[in-house]
Formats: sequence, structure tokens, C-alpha cells
Amino acid sequence: MSSAEPDRNGADVVVIGGGIIGLAIASCLRQRGRSVLLLDRKGIALEASYGNAGAFAFSDVMPLASPGIMRKAPRWLLDPLGPLAIPPRYLPHIAPWLFRFWRASRPDRVRRSVLAQVAMMRLAEQEMSALVERHGLASMVRADGALELYESEDEWQAALPGWELRAAHGIAFQHLRGGEIAALQPGLSPRIRVATFVPGWKTVTDPHLFARAMATRLQEHGLIFRQAEVRTVRPDGDAQVSVHLADGTKLAASRAVIACGAWSRPLALALGDRIPLETERGYNTTLPPGAFDLRRQLTFGAHGFVVTPIGGGVRVGGAVELGGLSAPPNYARSQALLDKAATFLPQLRTTGGAPWMGFRPSLPDSLPVIGPSRASPHILYAFGHGHLGLTQSAATGRLVADLLTGQELPLDPAPFRPGRF
Repeated sequence: MSSAEPDRNGADVVVIGGGIIGLAIASCLRQRGRSVLLLDRKGIALEASYGNAGAFAFSDVMPLASPGIMRKAPRWLLDPLGPLAIPPRYLPHIAPWLFRFWRASRPDRVRRSVLAQVAMMRLAEQEMSALVERHGLASMVRADGALELYESEDEWQAALPGWELRAAHGIAFQHLRGGEIAALQPGLSPRIRVATFVPGWKTVTDPHLFARAMATRLQEHGLIFRQAEVRTVRPDGDAQVSVHLADGTKLAASRAVIACGAWSRPLALALGDRIPLETERGYNTTLPPGAFDLRRQLTFGAHGFVVTPIGGGVRVGGAVELGGLSAPPNYARSQALLDKAATFLPQLRTTGGAPWMGFRPSLPDSLPVIGPSRASPHILYAFGHGHLGLTQSAATGRLVADLLTGQELPLDPAPFRPGRF
């Protein structure tokens, strides 16, 4: 079908992307009475929203682009299965992104990024609480806090500036040693010397099921979902947008939101916006129930991985592989993370696990783009959240809904504007 078809489902906003960001946007728009058509090429929450670590990381205000990461990066890159990897074939492609990442790690830019993230996280915590209540999802949220673990005093001391910065912005935490650590998480290796407990950290019981439950509630209250691949989005008249599907269908709407994560870049480029979106290929293994008595999420920052209670089992994942969308998964990275976790959790049963790889949409300054395209104020972007998509989903939904309905924004949108690069 090549002619424009007024959306036969009657939706006036088309949201492209059926992950947690798209769902949160749909939720906020439906709350304001807007009709929404949600499109995704695969289905509901089948990409990064499927297998992530399931955290509401509201205290995670430090950008990935930071002086500390720049100091660690050369050592990490020497290990092909380490926390950071860039396949040699991909290096020429990603070089401009790496240059922007390096610039974003300068202290003055880090300070600006932290201020933007603090504002975003305050909004995120408030809006996620409202979203969970709105859709009856409280039983799927765990409020256990999290432990950041250190092998030495030197490693802990190196992390202290980040904690001092968090303290300056009112984020609660407690440094622990010895029996205090064991009381919160038995079974750790004696290699762990210091820990920092973050009581406000929360996780969901399973990020895929959380997103699916939200989608079910939304569909019961009028959300329309359609599995379809979007090729282009274009302005179409003074107050219209056309969405062109891979099967030749052309949908008409009054507004469109591009929120399809790592697949958003070509849609933005076709609208004239050169947004430096890259993909962090993240790996994990989900172990079955009984693998370990895990009380809360554990973060091993020096090694770039986390261990999370998921669905009664244990998910071991993390690391960053900057390798694009087309290369096949390298599940040796999942196994390397699992082997490393076993050195810190001696009682961890590492058999029977399911490996997974997903694409985190990443921008060099660690902030998402949220705002209108240059082609039309009726086409908005909402992508690039990196590993904070679940955490910042409800806040993103609120901001997009405010922008689309002409409401005053609850924070300064300038750090997130698409044209900042």
C-alpha cells in the first residue's frame, strides 16, 4: 500500500520502539488522553529491554565518559575478553565517536553531565514510582539496595571522589568492611575488602516480564501495538507526520516519537540529524534458581560486571563491546564474565545458564537525546540511554509527553537536546 492511510486504529501519536522507553512514553501519553500506536520490528521488549540487569539505578549519576574510565581503558583493551573491547575491524568506524567520548571525559564536561544526570535521576525516581503504581507493578520491584565491591583499599580510595560527588547531591550510601559486608551478602570471597551499600537502589524481578506486564496493562486501556519495521519518518504538511513501513504502508499521524534504541540513528539521519549513536554490545548469562543465595545486586566496578537476582535465578553480565549491530555475538565474553564472577562468589553454580547479548544505545557524553528533530517539531527523539534505559524510562516518558502537549518541563532540556553534538 503506497498511499497514506489515516491510521486505521485512530492513533494520533506513533511511537517507534517497543522497548521500555517506548512503553513508558506510551504510558505517559495515554495518561493524558492521547491515542497511541506503538510499532516495533520484533515485538514487545525483545531487544535491550529483554535481558538487561533490571536495575533502577537512580544513584548512578557518574557518566561512563569520565577521567576514571579513561585511565582504566588502556588496560581493559589489552584483554580481548575484558570489560571493554573494540574489534580492530570496527576501530576506523568508531574513531569519531571515541574522540567525542574523550572530549566528554574532561572534568568540566563531566561536571555538567553529572548535574544533568542528577536532575534526570530525581525525575526518574519520582516518575517511576508513579508508573509502577499506575500499572500495578509493585510486586515486580525489589527494594534491596545494592553493594559496590572493592578488592583493595587503593581501589576503594580511587572510587571515593565519585561517592563524594554523589553525597554532595544528596545520594545516600554507607561504606562497609568485614562482617558488615557479610551480613548483607554472605558467600563473598575474602578478596573483597571494602564495599559501599546504596540503600535506594532497586531492581525488578525480571525486566522483560516487567515490560510485558506494562504493555498488557496499556493494551487493556487502549494502546494499539503493531509489529512492523519502520523505514522512514517524514514531515507531511503543517501538522502531520508520515511513517513509512518496510511493507510499503504509509501511516499518517499528528506526532511521531523515534524511541527504537540502537536502531534510531538511520531514522534520525534521514531527517537531517547526524546524532553520534553507537551500540554497546552487552553480554550476560542467566543462571537457574539455586545458583547462588544472592540477596541484592552486586557491582564489581573494576571488572565491569554486575550480578543481579533475576526471576529466582542469577544474572551475571556487563562489559562493553563497541562492535556495531551486524557482527555475530561473541559468547566467549559471557563465559568470561561468568568465570570471573565465580572467583568472587566461590559457591556460585555456573552450569545450566542461558547466554545473551543485547545492544545498548550509547552516546559519547552518556546522556540521551530527548527533543524534536530539526525537520519538524512534531517528530521527537528519545534514545541513547546506554545502560540506564530502564532507570530513566519513566522520566523520558514524562519529558516526551510534556513536549508533545506543550507543558512546562520539570528540568532543563538543554543537556539532552539532539543538536548538541
